[in-house]
Amino acid sequence: MLGDRRSPRPSSLVACAHGVLPPMRRPLPQNEKDQCDVLRTTYPAHGRAVPAMTALQWPARYEAPADLAAIEAVPLAERNLPETTYHVLERAAELWPDRTAVAVLPNADDWKAHTSVTFGRLRAEVNAVANALHELGLRRRGTVGLLSPNCRELLAATIAAQTAGIAVPVNPGMSPEHIRELLVRTGARILIAAGPELDPAAWRVALGLARGGTVDAVLALRPTGATGRPPSPPLVDGALVAYLDERSTIRTDRFTGTPPTAADLAAIFHTGGTTGLPKLAAHTHANQVVNAWMVAANTTLDQHSVAFAGLPLFHVNALIVTLLAPLLRGHQVVWAGPDGYRDAQLYPRFWEIVEHFQVATMSAVPTVYQVLARVPVDADISSMRAAAVGAAALPPAVRDAFVGNTGIPLIEGYGLTEATCASVRGFLRHPRPGSIGQRMPYQQVKIVRVEPDGTWTDLPAGEVGLLVIKGPTVFPGYVTGHDAQGPVLDGQGRLVDGWLDTGDLARIDQDGYVHLTGRAKDLIIRGGHNIDPAMIEDVLLAHPAVTGAAAVGRPDHHAGEVPVAFVTLVPAATVTGADLKVWAARHVADRAAAPKAVTIRDSLPVTAIGKPHKPTLRAEAARDALSGALEGLPHIDAVEAVVEDGSPVVIVHTGEDVDQAAVRSALNVYDVEWRLRVGADGPVAGRNT
Repeated sequence: MLGDRRSPRPSSLVACAHGVLPPMRRPLPQNEKDQCDVLRTTYPAHGRAVPAMTALQWPARYEAPADLAAIEAVPLAERNLPETTYHVLERAAELWPDRTAVAVLPNADDWKAHTSVTFGRLRAEVNAVANALHELGLRRRGTVGLLSPNCRELLAATIAAQTAGIAVPVNPGMSPEHIRELLVRTGARILIAAGPELDPAAWRVALGLARGGTVDAVLALRPTGATGRPPSPPLVDGALVAYLDERSTIRTDRFTGTPPTAADLAAIFHTGGTTGLPKLAAHTHANQVVNAWMVAANTTLDQHSVAFAGLPLFHVNALIVTLLAPLLRGHQVVWAGPDGYRDAQLYPRFWEIVEHFQVATMSAVPTVYQVLARVPVDADISSMRAAAVGAAALPPAVRDAFVGNTGIPLIEGYGLTEATCASVRGFLRHPRPGSIGQRMPYQQVKIVRVEPDGTWTDLPAGEVGLLVIKGPTVFPGYVTGHDAQGPVLDGQGRLVDGWLDTGDLARIDQDGYVHLTGRAKDLIIRGGHNIDPAMIEDVLLAHPAVTGAAAVGRPDHHAGEVPVAFVTLVPAATVTGADLKVWAARHVADRAAAPKAVTIRDSLPVTAIGKPHKPTLRAEAARDALSGALEGLPHIDAVEAVVEDGSPVVIVHTGEDVDQAAVRSALNVYDVEWRLRVGADGPVAGRNT
């Protein structure tokens, strides 16, 4: 992971994350002189001043918390970062044209039939797709939707969309209505979508969007390694429907349009969730390049290390950690098939895949490691140095089980879409139990208390409060719509003087390690007493029959809310929810945290990347509480709950003869939003806020 180890030659201009700067006047520190990747060929000029070569400066060492000060002694602008994600690819193709960039598996069953692509070939494919998009009319502030599971073509299409315009990756598992709304809000008129061979459901959605006039063009992707002629695309009045590879025939060594700059928007990512319309976070090219450099600066791995990728490209981790960061370092990445970590057939073959490709690292969510902890290690996995885990808190029981089964250390990280991807990282040789690690270079973190008037007060080391982040990876805002000039941003609604409100509760110890204590929304507040749900979950996960646990607050008319828990069990377990309620009461450290109920489920709700989704459980708990309050009242037909903007909303369906005053009297004592629908087609009324 040390690059080419050649000393940089002077250049007249240096491209960095903030634009084109004058040449450096301060000599490199002696210990960093050998850490520069040198590009000795010229980027296509495109009519703009660009460097004849880029000497990208890497830290001599980034393996321990003490390394941070030495890294930040060099200003970020002097790191000479490529200006955009397109220039990241150009640089990689010039440095390592014949080195394998990606090996893409068609699926878990046929993983040996993988397709390999060199850095030089990847650049050629990106240029071809970007030129095709440009020919269709896409320009710098225009947007293009990406609706597909992972495949070889999607890798190039993602970078190409950011090159020719602004990429809008969308989870194909969303409802057609949500997909349409996200494309309308971002103004995407071109849609790159999975074709009928790759994902028939996504293809039907894409064609529906074309027929309904939402998009003007649909470009279909084929499965990795597909051969033969694909099914002919249908004719759609007023829209182009074609295969992407058939449109990408302009084979040049460069993008023919105007290339992006660091300040331009690169992508718009929707935030995670299983219900309700997600928010849309905008990223600039500088956001993405800087964050990818922070991830790639890790010197624990060498330049020949291989990474495994199984998260979908509509999630920022896949883009930053397993696409852009390896492009900066020249690492090969093995990409799982279209179902990624959700493919149950991947796990029995996983260790064989690790051995074959000599995989050194991977990035996944806790639920993935929970499964791998139970998969026998039937191959030589000595190449695995460490595995990265994030997106959700790592239960100690899952860590212990995975490490015990594999011997592979887990390194926690932390980030959020609004800060591009990664903001905090742990260390292989310097673990801090209970901590997610130290802030990443050039980012700032602190803990604040939110006062009643909404102002923030900084808190000292060790005190729990709201975690806030500042630095070059913080996003420019949410996209609320679009106009003739492109996406419209909300004016940075979650930022205060440049500090991003993460919504997470944490403390920072004297050594700068960050310790998460929960989501601000996940805190259970029982009669004014704050209860950390992790306290309950850790106790339940310690039970030998429990494989998963999630605790939430259930509305209560006396205490505001009380804790309840949901669990999954090992196969053939005989333990009951009542048994687990007693177990938790005996072992939980805080008597107020003893759950009032434990519900056994076949599975816990998760987002598309496997991250636990507690709003769904809070909605279920709210429904149960209000159903109980209405018990005995006549003409109550059904009680359901939905999630809107992360919060539960209970909807009560009644007959025409219901006593609405009695319903209001029963429900208004609960601090939860509810709505009344009288009759099958009656309007929603009786909203309690």
